[in-house]
Amino acid sequence: MTTVQRVELVAGHDPGQPGDETTFVAAHARGGTGSYGPVSEEVAQCIQSTVGPAAAGAAVEDHADLRAFLAQRVSGHASRALSWAIGAVDCALWDLHSRLSQRPVADLLVAGWAHPHRVAPARRVAVYASWLGLDLASDEALESVRRVTRNGWAFSKWGLRARWPASATAQATRLAAVAQRAAHAAGQPLAFDAVFTWDLALAARFAEQPDLAWLRWIEDPLPSSAVASYARLPTALPVAAGEGLRVDSDPVTLLAHLSGGLTLDVVGCGGLTRAADLTRLAAAAGVQVFPHGRSYVPGIHLAAAFPDTAPAVEYRLQWEPSRQRRYRRPWIPTDGAVDLPDTPGLGADPRRP
Repeated sequence: MTTVQRVELVAGHDPGQPGDETTFVAAHARGGTGSYGPVSEEVAQCIQSTVGPAAAGAAVEDHADLRAFLAQRVSGHASRALSWAIGAVDCALWDLHSRLSQRPVADLLVAGWAHPHRVAPARRVAVYASWLGLDLASDEALESVRRVTRNGWAFSKWGLRARWPASATAQATRLAAVAQRAAHAAGQPLAFDAVFTWDLALAARFAEQPDLAWLRWIEDPLPSSAVASYARLPTALPVAAGEGLRVDSDPVTLLAHLSGGLTLDVVGCGGLTRAADLTRLAAAAGVQVFPHGRSYVPGIHLAAAFPDTAPAVEYRLQWEPSRQRRYRRPWIPTDGAVDLPDTPGLGADPRRP
């Protein structure tokens, strides 16, 4: 096996706007380099101080062994940034493995991690659009919903935040009316993201609305620290969650209560290796996976390897276009899907000047 010689940070060549992520991680081995990014400054610091040195000397091709080693080192106390750092290095090593073996990443995932009866990944992956910053009560926002729907995405997702201190009943009535009006404008069921702003009482009142046929799911209704409370959500409410899972999170409790889907973040949960494990667990539990858009590029490879379980990847309309400008090869969806190249590499290496 090939061993990792060193892991380093590389500055991207698009400075972006203040606060934008512009740093990439590069994993080097004899014969090649693998990349992933961009990552935040906090994540970059974790890579430089902890994860990068720990990965040096590891076997490039043995992703499970490295994931287990790194997860053991942080067991029980993985910060969000540290989990992202592990995930970023893991993705860079998948890129390196792919380049050294001259096989696409999704093909490697199928060979080692996907369903035993699948022999090849999907070559076109469905993408759904999200836009969480609009006030859906405005007429301008409804026109945006119509316009996004006309663009052919698999479906779309919109923000549906609570506004406290109104009562749970009043909030549920208002939010249901706003969401139903948006779905009527789209002419199809929509997904909505509560962005961790609801509580159990509001979720219960919302689930009592007379007709929820327009609702695809409610994502992240409860605070990220309240995973155990998902067991108390009403079963009538289709719930999606999972972007907060970390490298040492136990997903079993959450999976038992997700009728909407698992929206794991491929990098945030610990990388493609960990995401593949979680996807297999989700498949066994009968839960579909919709990779979170913060890790859009590795999410495409995951969905290609597990098309029966992961039917679509999120594309964040507010943020992803500018992020794509930092890549050597942008991943641009057309007609609600993105094509997976049959060439080696993850496709998250920085654009050169």
